[in-house]
Amino acid sequence: QVQLVESGGGLVQAGASLRLSCAASGGTFSSYVLGWFRQAPGKERAFVAAISWDGARTYYEDSVKGRSTISRDNAKNTVYLQIDNLKPEDTAVYYCAAHFSRMGVFRAQADYPYWGQGTQVTVSS
Repeated sequence: QVQLVESGGGLVQAGASLRLSCAASGGTFSSYVLGWFRQAPGKERAFVAAISWDGARTYYEDSVKGRSTISRDNAKNTVYLQIDNLKPEDTAVYYCAAHFSRMGVFRAQADYPYWGQGTQVTVSS
């Protein structure tokens, strides 16, 4: 069983950057595919980005592609999501999730059995 704890959220102005962190404990971190999802007010939780167990493959949702970077540090058991040029529509609770696999990357929520509690990101215009 892996536990995930997100941090790094906050209130920022449009155009700013944020780097979210997700620290994992339990399990073998380097054997997990990791994903970031977000839930905006009044909307369903949606995929943002994912990274393979070795960091070699990444996948992004179209609205953040080109201005976000997902990365991981297996020595620190931590996955990161940096989003640049934040927009008000990026306002959401951001969750990290883990899937035990050394194959591929996944964008479906159903593929991830382990979830953090989320961190709030609010972008003011």
